[in-house]
Amino acid sequence: MVRHLVKVSDFSKEECEKVINKSIEIKKNPKKYSSTLDGETLLMLFEKPSLRTRISFETGMQQLGGHAIFYSIKDSPLGKKENISDTAKVASRFVNIIAARVFKRQDIWDLAKYANVPVINMLDDFAHPCQILGDFQTIKEKKNNLENMKLSYFGDAHNNVTYDLMRICAMFGWRMDVACPKAPEYSPEQIIIDEASEISKKTGAEVNIVHDALEAARESDIIYTDSWMSYGIPQEQEEERKKVFMRFQVTSSIMEAAKPDAVFMNCLPAMREYEQTAEIIDGPQSIVFDQAENRLHIQKAIMLFLRDKF
Repeated sequence: MVRHLVKVSDFSKEECEKVINKSIEIKKNPKKYSSTLDGETLLMLFEKPSLRTRISFETGMQQLGGHAIFYSIKDSPLGKKENISDTAKVASRFVNIIAARVFKRQDIWDLAKYANVPVINMLDDFAHPCQILGDFQTIKEKKNNLENMKLSYFGDAHNNVTYDLMRICAMFGWRMDVACPKAPEYSPEQIIIDEASEISKKTGAEVNIVHDALEAARESDIIYTDSWMSYGIPQEQEEERKKVFMRFQVTSSIMEAAKPDAVFMNCLPAMREYEQTAEIIDGPQSIVFDQAENRLHIQKAIMLFLRDKF
């Protein structure tokens, strides 16, 4: 059966750990895997712009011995000239993996429904699984394990990164505080809250939506934030959003409320003095560039897992 990675919870906890461990191994011994996907092709469909995603996937596929094709669908969206089911079926005849970075979750779901090869979600409005698996690899490297952690997220919680963080924290039995404004447009969708709650029943996790930033930071092992101006948000909303989110900015006070050995994470791109101050992102507790690097390694492991090449 063809496996896909549409959201992080498409993998079990055990599979997530397996992929993370393989990524750490690949990172240490890249030459060992230099021909693992020899002769294979990855098709990358981009509707949303990208820097790290495109570079890391293209580089990763090349380092595995394969070939990556970049195709922009910005000016010819999926499902317009040719419906998505036909696109998925035709592309499956040509390539071994399809990856897509799009605005709408339904487009990823349809690609996965009709493709006969693995589909990887490089990002949509519902999930960002490659980022989050790379984040958990980074946490394991820094903390030496993935047991009994507390992660606190600050800022705009109505986004893909927050959603997959909620899912994976629930899967691993962690505590997670999502600190965000009360308004629904800045909070997680109910469907995500329900999914995290259902997973938590089996794992004992605690995933909470809170509105007090300092309280959320207490006893936290990981302090995490994301852009206040994600792709697709109109520029004219910038000042209003800055006012709304400023009380959730990650500052020295937030870091001091967390555990002394807490780490700071941001999936990038980052704006200093917006979602975090410069002293935090450029300070000794920041591991944002380790996060960025691990996108390369984790995506290599994901592709090998989905191609059954472990």
